[in-house]
Amino acid sequence: MNQKIFQTLEFPKIIQQVAQFSRTHLGKELITKMQPASSKDKLEDRLAETQDGQTVLRLKGGIPLPKLANVDPHMKRIEIGADLNGAELVEVRRVLEAAEELGNFFAGMRDNEVELPTLYGLSDQLTILPELRRDLQRSLDEDGTVTDEASSELRSIRQQITRLQANIRQELDDMLRQKAKYLTDTLITMRNDRYVLPVKAEYRNVFGGVVHDQSGSGQTLFIEPRAVVELNNRLRQAQIRERQEIERILAELSAKLVPERRAILQNAYLLGRMDEINARAYYGKSVHGTVPQIAENNQIYFKQARHPLLDPKTVVANDIYIGGDVETIVITGPNTGGKTITLKTLGLLQLMAQSGLPIPVGEDSKMGIFNEIFADIGDEQSIEQSLSTFSSHMTTIVSVLKKADARSLVLFDELGAGTDPQEGAALAIAILDDLAAKGSMVMATTHYPELKIYGYNRPKTINASMEFDVDTLSPTYRLLIGVPGRSNAFEISKRLGLDPQLIENAKTIMNDESQDLNEMISDLENQRKMAETEYQEYRRYEEKAEKLYLDLKEAYQYFFEEREKELNKAKKRANILVNDAEEEADKIISDIRKLQLTSGQKGNVKEHQLIAAKTKLKGLHQDEVDLSHNKVLKKAKEKKTFHEGDEVLVETYGQRGTLLHRVNHNEWQVQLGILKMQVPEKDLTPVAPAKEPKQRTVVVRSGAGAHVSPQLDLRGERYDQALHEVDQYLDAAILAGYPQVTIIHGKGTGALRKGITDYLKNHRSVKKFEFAPSSQGGNGATIVYFK
Repeated sequence: MNQKIFQTLEFPKIIQQVAQFSRTHLGKELITKMQPASSKDKLEDRLAETQDGQTVLRLKGGIPLPKLANVDPHMKRIEIGADLNGAELVEVRRVLEAAEELGNFFAGMRDNEVELPTLYGLSDQLTILPELRRDLQRSLDEDGTVTDEASSELRSIRQQITRLQANIRQELDDMLRQKAKYLTDTLITMRNDRYVLPVKAEYRNVFGGVVHDQSGSGQTLFIEPRAVVELNNRLRQAQIRERQEIERILAELSAKLVPERRAILQNAYLLGRMDEINARAYYGKSVHGTVPQIAENNQIYFKQARHPLLDPKTVVANDIYIGGDVETIVITGPNTGGKTITLKTLGLLQLMAQSGLPIPVGEDSKMGIFNEIFADIGDEQSIEQSLSTFSSHMTTIVSVLKKADARSLVLFDELGAGTDPQEGAALAIAILDDLAAKGSMVMATTHYPELKIYGYNRPKTINASMEFDVDTLSPTYRLLIGVPGRSNAFEISKRLGLDPQLIENAKTIMNDESQDLNEMISDLENQRKMAETEYQEYRRYEEKAEKLYLDLKEAYQYFFEEREKELNKAKKRANILVNDAEEEADKIISDIRKLQLTSGQKGNVKEHQLIAAKTKLKGLHQDEVDLSHNKVLKKAKEKKTFHEGDEVLVETYGQRGTLLHRVNHNEWQVQLGILKMQVPEKDLTPVAPAKEPKQRTVVVRSGAGAHVSPQLDLRGERYDQALHEVDQYLDAAILAGYPQVTIIHGKGTGALRKGITDYLKNHRSVKKFEFAPSSQGGNGATIVYFK
């Protein structure tokens, strides 16, 4: 993809923000080299990686990666036979430790059956080297110092050094006490790595030994007394042996890295890749981003898209779509309305998505895949090339037209500007036609009214504009697709105090075609607002219908269950009666047979007649239904779960009640009117809440006319009556347009406060609520904020 588009859309700033979340040198390097992918397979892999990173971030707070340095130079030195110092070996050790820790981390995630296909694939490629890691841990501290455990020889040498240093200091301490008057200061110091005393120059012969240094004034000589010269020599020899042993240990550890060099480099690369994925996920969280889906037909539909470099508290989100039936969008309207930002938002979000980054859009957003994204945005006038603004723009456009194809997204800001309006508009139309013939997707901004007509007449082309609030004389930065923009110059001038007669004169000067176009645009805006209002109303109806459907479905399932129960009971009772009759009939038939056998008169009662009679009796038996295998009843039973606050029918008493809390596995505490009692769960049947007529009431303060008070005092009220008053009061306060109200409930036992709190949690119009400040009642009053 052309590199110019990155600078135009400020893509490097996004990369810098993502890189801030990286923890490894290689991860940061991979992020800085990030490029959009134009291959669908490659892009799918990137997006899958990002989704896995977001899953780990959500479940575990991110991939547990430490800060890792670049070990590539170390491995190159190892390859040519050089030895590493302690600090470099520690950096290699951290790579081995991180690889082992992440291997265990993802093994645990896999055991918990968390789906992370891409990250599991990377972790499976890690090479775990526990023995090498243990050798490095045993031999080196975090700062690279070789430890006493590195070898027994080193431990022995350091013990000897410690003893010699103690003996030397003991000798010198004795001298400090006995001959302090010959010293300029009573302290032991070091010169040339040997212990010395600060002796006054005139007493140099008192101590004998070696002079290693003198002060600037020459009054103090730093003398190694004769008594410790031999000890210092032995100490120096021990220190040399220590250094040699340390060098041997470092060389030995470096040699152990040689056969594992490729595995270490591979681990470092895999850790860098995981770090890159982790940084993408953290960036997505910082911008409240989501991973878009790839549209099958290369469409773009960014829901509630926000520019990622603008302040998230003030940026206006817009739905942006292009592709399919709309391949060209022409945005018209006045300056400073947000047209250019809309262009940049579309282009930058597409670049980010093709790079595998989460983007600040709503769920279920879709992205296309483009080989090239072109943009001609801003004033690119070049003084060095002696080009005018128009010439500079046209040079860029010529280059775009040569390269654009069906897999290109083209963004034009103020297309055709900088020249004669008629010629500029004609050129703009010709350019858009050329790109449409190539199948490119185009979003262009312009001031030319001719392009508004173009947006209506051309197939797969649509007008758009940025909304402008004439009442406040300020843009709202909302994108209106399907409605062309208008200048609003007359309305603005009128509100700013221009003589109405001048405005009327200006309208008569405008040609009829322009006037008709503005009137048409105004009608479209009105129709759009009406459509939005109707849409919101239909949504409310749809929600009500859906709720009614769910209630009816639940009621039907309950009715079906009860019907089957009653029918089964009836069949059981009928079967008991039939069984009794069958037994009685068998007894009678047996008696008849006995009579036939004893009397010898078989002809009177035929055997087949007896069998037919018995069969007829058995036909009265009713098959009972095993409700435990009924799938419908199973589902109904599963849905028959009880929760605190549910309304139920207590079958034992035939009364409705409200569930307060579960007493044990089989019993609930139920509020029946003013009574509270424990009822077995088997005696409870869920019922729909009783429908109460909606009442809208307001609180009236005497003497000031009818209005809603900003406070509701419930102290002394009964629990049920208080909640009823809260419900009515909130409705009235919302209708009155209050942003917040105060409910005074007192402290008391806390039951009323808890009931009001539970009620506010479920109120759809309540944004939040909190206890009042201590100076206003503390937890005896609650402040409610509306949406």
